[in-house]
Amino acid sequence: MRILLVEDDDLLAQAVATYLTKQNYVVDIAADGEAGWELVSVCNYDLILLDLILPKLDGISLCRQLRHSGYQMLILLLTAKDTKTDKVIGLDAGADDYVVKPFDFQELSARIRALLRRGNTSLPPVLEWGSLRLDPSTCEVTYADIALNLTAKEFSLLDLFLRNNQRIFSRSAIVDQLWSAEKDPPEENTIKSHIKGLRQKLKAAGANYDFIETIYGMGYRLKALSHEPSFQTHEPEIDLNQQQILLAAIAQERENFKAKVGSRIALLKLAADTLRKGTLDAQLRQNAEQEAHKLAGSLGSFGFPKGSLLANEIEDLFQNQKSISQAKCFHLDKLLMELQRELGKTPVEQTQNLLLVISNDRQIVEGLLKEAENQEIEVKIATNLAAARSLIPSLNPDVVLLDIDIEKDSLKLLIELCKRSPTVDETPTPQIPVLVFTEQNNFSDACGGLRLRLEVARIGGRGFLQKSMPPSQILESVNQILQQTHITKARIMVVDDDPQILTIIEESLKPLGFHLKTLENPQKFWDIMTKFSPDLLILDVEMPHINGIELCQTVRNDPSWKFLPVMFLVDNLEANIVEQIFAIGADDCVSKPIVDSKLITRILNRLERSQLIKNAYSC
Repeated sequence: MRILLVEDDDLLAQAVATYLTKQNYVVDIAADGEAGWELVSVCNYDLILLDLILPKLDGISLCRQLRHSGYQMLILLLTAKDTKTDKVIGLDAGADDYVVKPFDFQELSARIRALLRRGNTSLPPVLEWGSLRLDPSTCEVTYADIALNLTAKEFSLLDLFLRNNQRIFSRSAIVDQLWSAEKDPPEENTIKSHIKGLRQKLKAAGANYDFIETIYGMGYRLKALSHEPSFQTHEPEIDLNQQQILLAAIAQERENFKAKVGSRIALLKLAADTLRKGTLDAQLRQNAEQEAHKLAGSLGSFGFPKGSLLANEIEDLFQNQKSISQAKCFHLDKLLMELQRELGKTPVEQTQNLLLVISNDRQIVEGLLKEAENQEIEVKIATNLAAARSLIPSLNPDVVLLDIDIEKDSLKLLIELCKRSPTVDETPTPQIPVLVFTEQNNFSDACGGLRLRLEVARIGGRGFLQKSMPPSQILESVNQILQQTHITKARIMVVDDDPQILTIIEESLKPLGFHLKTLENPQKFWDIMTKFSPDLLILDVEMPHINGIELCQTVRNDPSWKFLPVMFLVDNLEANIVEQIFAIGADDCVSKPIVDSKLITRILNRLERSQLIKNAYSC
């Protein structure tokens, strides 16, 4: 099956083409609408994947042009424009289906298979010819239940013959169907070699050598059966090995995308800088808007759903603002910083906030699950305390919502979570914030309501909620706790040439859950900082080669980092030193020798203030 992909995002286009090629599709790529039209005029395609926003000729115009010219191939629109109006316009222009970016690669593949089946209603999901069986979805081929290990081209040849079982294919027709237009056509002997290899494998499984017969002077076709084939319409089975291959292909394309996306971020940063200075020209604005639009469409497909949302916001800023305030410039800087940080995360780090609900109250649980769908909260359920205890070590939830009516000794679990002790290797286990909820709502001592509230507070519970509260209100309390805990999960980078100081800071901060990066050699500072993307930077004043003041000046001169909180470690709080570090943009300073409690308090205060500023500018 031959597919034309018309997409101007080259990273996404290559990833889609690679993924589909591994499923034995032949894929040609066109980077603009006019190139797509030219390819259609010289090649026969079963399906066109068509973006809407394209250079030279947009997707809607190309779709209309194809239909007005009588082309009947299937057209699947693939675009970030997802309003109902956009969908109606696309389908009215002649498209057969519509997939919104960011998309899931496996879902896209399934939609393509469904469209191709729909386009040829005479063909079932699994193709059969006598004892031969070919499953297009798993790329599995058997003859008389014997598996055939075919190459990609052998599979494509057999698929072509089965889908057109009465047609004779010349060598040139086979080339047109199975070789990409970007590659040089194969020699005649190459076609013969593929046919020969396919015949030999069929014969080894029990078929006649002329299962694919040669029509001299014309080409090749399937040898007619003694009776008409009866196609069965059962659905294909899932092949786990093939799924693993495709998932590995997606993972590889994701890494390729991450490696090459830096130039796009750099262009957005350049545009943001010139916008702030009031020198952004129309061409650079348009380029930035286009790059942000491409990122919004592709990031989610590569496993960065939050990145797509950030790119959408960036696109809107460039699209709607000819000149923006300093506050908006600050917000744009923060969006770019968050986007860069998002691209540096591992898949585990990208998971949603995780709430563990410990309750067997079905009505409450269902309400919370439904409400959580609209928020960045993943919900896991434990219906008893034993299940909760087994889940917590592996899930490591961000927040626990404990139904204290579930069992008599439910408060014991609250104590365990709020007073978690070091593990066997003496590594501190971070406490998990716990909210409790109950049907008890009476404050009177007679009913024990007040005593229960006092006991929960004494143990360390972070909130006392009523089951009668709406699910939205319960999750609002959860979100408040998440915002507080995110501060202690912040990323802190410390630069000091004294390894003892770094050890002291590590021992003080790591038990609190902070992500810490320490650095002795300031010459490696910039590369490590941009990769780690800290929420707070701690610098020593006196260091060899490059001192902390020079590093701070470098950070403040970069638009992407000029609002990063910077704290200094100072040997003595002399007035001239303090005045100097604040003059170059420091936010705070702490004197040596370091006092744990003082350092932690100053860090938490600085992070909390930074979070408040961020929330204010994001509103």
